[in-house]
Amino acid sequence: MKWRKISAVLLSAAMVVTLGACSSSSDSGSSDSGEGSGDKYRVCFVARASADTFAAWMTTEMQAAAEQYDDIELTCVSGEGDDNTENGLLEDCITQEYDLVIVQSNNNAAQAPYVKQLVDAGIPVITTNPTTHQSDLDGSDDDSVMEGTGTVDADPIEQAKVSAERAVEEVPENANVVVLRGPSGNYHAEKRREAWDTYFFKERPDVTILYEDYANWNSDEALALMESWVQSGTHIDAIISMNDNMAAGAIEAIRKDTDYVNADGTTSFFAYGVDGTAQGCLLIQEGLLTSTALQNAAELAEMNMDYAHKVVTGEMEVTEVNDYVDAPEINADNVEEYIQIYIDNGEISEDGTLS
Repeated sequence: MKWRKISAVLLSAAMVVTLGACSSSSDSGSSDSGEGSGDKYRVCFVARASADTFAAWMTTEMQAAAEQYDDIELTCVSGEGDDNTENGLLEDCITQEYDLVIVQSNNNAAQAPYVKQLVDAGIPVITTNPTTHQSDLDGSDDDSVMEGTGTVDADPIEQAKVSAERAVEEVPENANVVVLRGPSGNYHAEKRREAWDTYFFKERPDVTILYEDYANWNSDEALALMESWVQSGTHIDAIISMNDNMAAGAIEAIRKDTDYVNADGTTSFFAYGVDGTAQGCLLIQEGLLTSTALQNAAELAEMNMDYAHKVVTGEMEVTEVNDYVDAPEINADNVEEYIQIYIDNGEISEDGTLS
C-alpha cells in the first residue's frame, strides 16, 4: 500500500479538504459555517492531538483518502490532547450537522458521552484508533463496539505482543526497565500496557520496573522523564514504550551517553515501540530502537473513508462497520523494506534523514 508524506505543519485547529484543496477555519477548531457544497456529503474527522505524530500522520492520510471521493467534503479538527477541547469539538459536530463523524478519542471514557450525543442526534459515528466500546460509556464489562457506532481500528494487544514476546528472549536476566505509557484512559494505551504484562512481565518475574510514568504519546514528555530517570545512576536495560514517539524521546535523552551508546554505535539497552513511523524505522536502522509494530495510518485512513462513503450513500449501516488492520513487526531484519517505502513517499530523504 502506498503511503503519503506527513505534512510538516500539524493541525492546531482545523483544515477543510474539498477536492484536494485545504483552507483554515476558526481557532476553535470548527468550520466557519455548517454548509457544505450542496451535493457533497460533509464528514468530520476529530483527531486527538496534532503533537502526536501518529495522529498527525493519520490526519494527513485522511485528507489524501478524501480526495478520492468527489462527493465528500472532509473537515479535520484536533482536540490537542485535551478532553474538554475534544468534547467541545464533538458537540460542535452536532451544531454543524455533519453527515458522518470519525472520532479518534484522547480518552475513551471522557469522549464516550459526547459520541453518544452524536448518535442520539442521528449522526453516524465511526470511532478509530481507538475504538469506543460500550464499557467506555456505561462502565460495564461490555467490550463490544459502542451501541449505534462502527469502528475501524488496529488490535492494541497484538501491536504490543509483537515486541513483548521477543523481549522475553533478549532482555537480560534481572534487568531494570522503564515503561512509558500513553494517556490515562486511552484504550490503545491501556491495552498495550496490559499486553506487556501478559506477554512479558508475567514471563519474566526477574525483571524490575525501575520507573513507569505517563508521557501521553509525546516525545518531549518522554525525553524529560528519561533525563530524570537516568540521574538515579541505575543502568536502564530496556525502554518499553507504548508508541514510537515516546521511545524516540527517551532514546534522545541517552543518545550521547556513553553508558548507553558505545563509541562504535553499539548499545547497552533495548527499546521497543509501536506505530512503525518513519522516525521509528530510522531509529531501528541506527540500532537504537529494537523493534516496533506497524500501525499503518494510510490503510486506516483509506478504510475509514471507504466505509464513511458507503454509510453516507446508504450502501451500508454504520453499525455494520467493524474492521481492523494488521500489526506486522518491524525490526533490524526487515527495516530497510519499510525505509524504502518511506523514501518512495518522501517522508525519508535519499540521504536517510526525516524530510
